[in-house]
Amino acid sequence: MNAKRPDCSAPASKTPEPAASQTYSYSNLQYSESASTALAEEVALAIAYNGISQAVMLVTPTDLEDFVVGFSLGSGIIQDAGEIYDLQLSGSGSAQYAQVTIANRAFWNLKQQRRQLAGTSGCGLCGVEAVEQALPDLQVLPGAPLPPAEWLDGLRQRIGEFQPLGQYCGAVHAAVFMNDQGQLLLGREDIGRHNALDKLIGGLIRRNIPISGGLAIVTSRCSLELIQKVLRAGIQTLVSLSSPTGLAVQWARRHNLNLIHLPQKNAPRVYSPALENQA
Repeated sequence: MNAKRPDCSAPASKTPEPAASQTYSYSNLQYSESASTALAEEVALAIAYNGISQAVMLVTPTDLEDFVVGFSLGSGIIQDAGEIYDLQLSGSGSAQYAQVTIANRAFWNLKQQRRQLAGTSGCGLCGVEAVEQALPDLQVLPGAPLPPAEWLDGLRQRIGEFQPLGQYCGAVHAAVFMNDQGQLLLGREDIGRHNALDKLIGGLIRRNIPISGGLAIVTSRCSLELIQKVLRAGIQTLVSLSSPTGLAVQWARRHNLNLIHLPQKNAPRVYSPALENQA
């Protein structure tokens, strides 16, 4: 059920029915009329590292290998993709399993964290047992120039080509990568906003796509866990189509991450890097 799709998706109008959806019937309140519509699917993905169960995440059943790699990095379980030695997927229907073999150093650190995650599509910090885990010490980025304004022109419309499932049935978030030439290269979708970003990060890693000078774009609200994921991935610019939280802005400024909000009708708002004495 781990459906595949092209890295650079065709516009939704030209894309076959996404494999991560099924058709369901519905009626009006009086049961006098009925119809059917496509709905996005979700599955429970159980992730085990070196044979030890670590997390159960509700995800859209596409690009699961990308998700596991991105989740492992974005959650701080590994520091780089080289610490993943093997990744095996199994299962069927709504029950999926990922067996991941990681380096001894990473596994030792994982056991020390004493984390047992039970993730949902709406929460990125479920199961964290200590404030230090929610607010970890992360490396400050070296800093990068802001993207040219023309890169953001019409961006909301352009990324629609990387949202075949969202265009088809809705109910999913998207994360898209733009390279250092302003070209949209890769997009991933999921019911969970942080899952979509994990899939994107994993997809970039597994395809050896250079991230230097590029930026990540998320369609969801931008809260702290998304900031932490791009910091761990080394992506230096994050564009959000929805407003960031105050804590997200604070962390972006503290870690030298370019954070840009792209409102639907107004000009882009640069929250970070912060201007001197800016509130």
